[in-house]
Amino acid sequence: MALESVTPLRGTQSFVHILTACWKRPSLTALEVLWRWAFGAPALALMAYEALGIWRGAQVDTTALKQISLLDPMSAAATLTDVSTQLLPPMLRVAEWLVPLLLVVWIVVSSFGRVAVLRRVDAQLHARPGTLILLQSVRVTALAGSFALWFELLQMATQVAVKLPISAGHEPNLVLYCAIVIVATLGMFTLWAVLSWALSIAPLLAMLNNLGARASLAASFRLGSLRSKLIEINLVMGIVKIALIVLAMVFSASPLPFESVATPQFMAWWYAGVTVLYLVASDFFHVARLVAYLKLWKSYNRDELHIRS
Repeated sequence: MALESVTPLRGTQSFVHILTACWKRPSLTALEVLWRWAFGAPALALMAYEALGIWRGAQVDTTALKQISLLDPMSAAATLTDVSTQLLPPMLRVAEWLVPLLLVVWIVVSSFGRVAVLRRVDAQLHARPGTLILLQSVRVTALAGSFALWFELLQMATQVAVKLPISAGHEPNLVLYCAIVIVATLGMFTLWAVLSWALSIAPLLAMLNNLGARASLAASFRLGSLRSKLIEINLVMGIVKIALIVLAMVFSASPLPFESVATPQFMAWWYAGVTVLYLVASDFFHVARLVAYLKLWKSYNRDELHIRS
């Protein structure tokens, strides 16, 4: 086939079709939800147990917390500082063993879960859970680095908008603080979406070509023109995640005008329902991204063969 007869495929050109195909196969999303919640439910229960123990052991003035108001930022800052001083040391002691434990379990569970979902999409893929464990370890390390950078940006926001004004005898600038936090969070979110495509496609390459961790990671950086399409998909997924967060916030706030007549039990169930819907929707789009990667790779390689012929 001549080069001119090959029509380039954009990354998001058939994304609506992929979403429709994933919607018609609910077992894919169900499997994704299953393995994620198989980890998430026990992890949340363990964290809630430890958090409750820390809260009961600390001498926190709950009355002062209930009286926090944005109209009095100096008093609110002083109250929150006092609470954090009491809660932070025991939280750090628990985090020293809890965070590594949860990370190791997440790496193992997510690797086997990803193999199960991908083989459900295409049964011809090679099952390489050991390779995916190594690749997931690299991804988690990179993600932890991005969170560390995000935390440093939050520290900078605190220094600029809170500590410096207080040291100068002025009130903290909470508007500036929120603005810096929002911009930093969206910026890091977008940066991760742009740069993490190689870590996302590497497990798929390992299962497609029966490669090891090092070979699949190296192959993910040698995809030629396919790279821009993967970045495009990642950016779209980033926008979708932001949209899901905004929708969850809107749905969470929608009963507030009726708070005077709504019972606390209803509000609790409402927030729980919104959270579950957000998590299921997020899992659905995770599956859609995997399917989009797989379709793009197969289309890219088919077009390459046509061009060479």
